[in-house]
Amino acid sequence: MIRVLLVHDTSLVRSVLAEWLRRDPGLAVDDTPWRGASSRLRSLCPDVCAADLDCTDGHGVPPLGDLCPPGAGGRPPALVVLAHAYRPGLLRRAAEAGALGFVDKAGSPDRLVRAIRSVASRERFVDASLGFGFLKAAQMPLTRRELSVLSLAAGGASIAEIAGSLHLSHGTVRNYMASITRKTGARNRVDAIRISRGEGWV
Repeated sequence: MIRVLLVHDTSLVRSVLAEWLRRDPGLAVDDTPWRGASSRLRSLCPDVCAADLDCTDGHGVPPLGDLCPPGAGGRPPALVVLAHAYRPGLLRRAAEAGALGFVDKAGSPDRLVRAIRSVASRERFVDASLGFGFLKAAQMPLTRRELSVLSLAAGGASIAEIAGSLHLSHGTVRNYMASITRKTGARNRVDAIRISRGEGWV
């Protein structure tokens, strides 16, 4: 039996998808929105976390590190993410967080079942339809930290809010924003956000 924690912020979609997964007699499925994922992870100790990359909390930045905590007691769950090819920034975040499975949200739910079974055995699973997204992710000029800062800024967070969320000084956040503006060829912060949204980085 594979214990699965499904993380999705849209209640109706989460409920329907969880019921679909429960049809498989080899899966024991629990579900939660992102805001409850960390505590449910600790209490359930699942074999696999299947997480939607569209997070409505925290200015839309999915806290993927909470699902694959470094140095956790025992083996952390294998991570499967539900993603779109046109969001290469999120694909890159998930890969850097240690995700083993990447399922195209435009595909069949059967693909998610296959991904769960693969990563439960610690085997990689990647939908071929996400290939272009990974290609764009490899071409992104921004670092992981710059992406975090930019994602929060794109969600409307102020310098102070970004600093508090990422445990940085205000000056460090401003330096990151200056670097982002330079690397994207933007005129200012607003233009950098516009360019990055157009590229699917945030």
